Amino acid sequence: MTPHTLSPANDAFAERLRAALPEDTLERARPGQLEEPRGRWRGTAQWSARPRSVDEVAALLRACTEARVPVIPYGGGTGLVGGQIAPDGPVPLLLSTDRMAAIRAIHPEENTAIVEAGAILADVQAAAHEADRLFPLSLASEGSARIGGLLSTNAGGVNVLRYGNARDLVLGLEAVLPDGSVWNGLKRLRKDNTGYDLRHLLMGAEGTLGVITAAVLKLSARPAATGTALLTVPDPKAALALLAMARDHVGEGISAFEIMHRMGFDFLRETLPDVRQPWPEPPEWCVLIQLGLGRGQNTTEALETLFAEAFEAGLTEDGMVAQSETQSAEFWALRERIPEANRHIGAISSHDISVPLGALPEFIQRAGPALAELGHFRINCFGHLGDGNLHYNVFPVAGESRADHEDKRDAIKACVHDLVHALDGSVSAEHGIGRLKVSDLEKYGDPTKLAAMRAIKAALDPAGIMNPGAVLRG
Repeated sequence: MTPHTLSPANDAFAERLRAALPEDTLERARPGQLEEPRGRWRGTAQWSARPRSVDEVAALLRACTEARVPVIPYGGGTGLVGGQIAPDGPVPLLLSTDRMAAIRAIHPEENTAIVEAGAILADVQAAAHEADRLFPLSLASEGSARIGGLLSTNAGGVNVLRYGNARDLVLGLEAVLPDGSVWNGLKRLRKDNTGYDLRHLLMGAEGTLGVITAAVLKLSARPAATGTALLTVPDPKAALALLAMARDHVGEGISAFEIMHRMGFDFLRETLPDVRQPWPEPPEWCVLIQLGLGRGQNTTEALETLFAEAFEAGLTEDGMVAQSETQSAEFWALRERIPEANRHIGAISSHDISVPLGALPEFIQRAGPALAELGHFRINCFGHLGDGNLHYNVFPVAGESRADHEDKRDAIKACVHDLVHALDGSVSAEHGIGRLKVSDLEKYGDPTKLAAMRAIKAALDPAGIMNPGAVLRG
């Protein structure tokens, strides 16, 4: 792509914006908006715009296009690939959606909700619950992640196995394109074959094509009964066989199927000793299974039957079926707090990868020895086994820090990603490209796809103002 000449969002530009917008729309960027969770980069933005309506977003983007000022759409700031941070280049304007947080309507009979981009995921889940419905998108940052950012990154989470990624949970969008034009696409339709589907173009674009301001979300019936089990497995291959067996038992009643290695339990014990662990000595591998079944179906009975059959087949030797909501929450706390423990340890290189389900055991079997040729490391492998998504993170051994291995970081990442690519996988399963993986997309991406992406970017954002440097190199 041809580099664009952009101008900074400086004080002079802020004064011009103030004349066109309500007085309190602009404020100085807060320190938290200039940091990303893994501490790899720090942003350069000076000003943050906080519009209250789609019309104000449109006015902002028109002004930025006319002045060729870069814009970074900002949601909850929870992204892990630097999509919300500009560490270099002309100082951008942050466009925060936090004031556009309304849940405009819920239609229980249609299983739909219309929400604004700044709505926090946990609030959307609670509103759906009040209407006796379920919004199934669920991830560790749901208390601060906002809908616009989640859709812009096509977030995944623990329920993808049953309900799909974020893009599978949207019927319509309202969005503002870089020239300030508004797409009013908030249709509550399940069928609408009227040309190109702009929803799926904007979702996953990470704010590089426009700003999502609202969405029609799909809701689901709440399962009448839920159940959770934590079962040991001898290896990932057995875990896959157990997943197949579980599907034979309950079909699409499996909401989540997570795999965890003992390293995750060791990290929890080392950094978060308050997290209650069910075993005095953690297993090498275990899986966390969540079921959601209909009326008249007994989840405890289904999980106990599954355990008995799996034990007989040699797929598990031990396990626990949660006997209460409290115990279920304790099981989930193990999985959900592993990323927190990881941050305390400090990863040398973190990898959000996916491979075909059948290739998962081969990937795990080959990746460890390949990394051992680069040095001595600890590997924490965990994630969403049901949809082929692993978080495969490499850490220093005890007594060392990630700074001791900074010179090996690129080689470690290349080792993991080369193997993923060889197995026909993806080096970005659910976190997106952001700025962290731009070079990976160039290295592993299909050339025809990349050319089409650049053509779309040039057509919709000819001035190159939208999140420059994210996804595609500026």
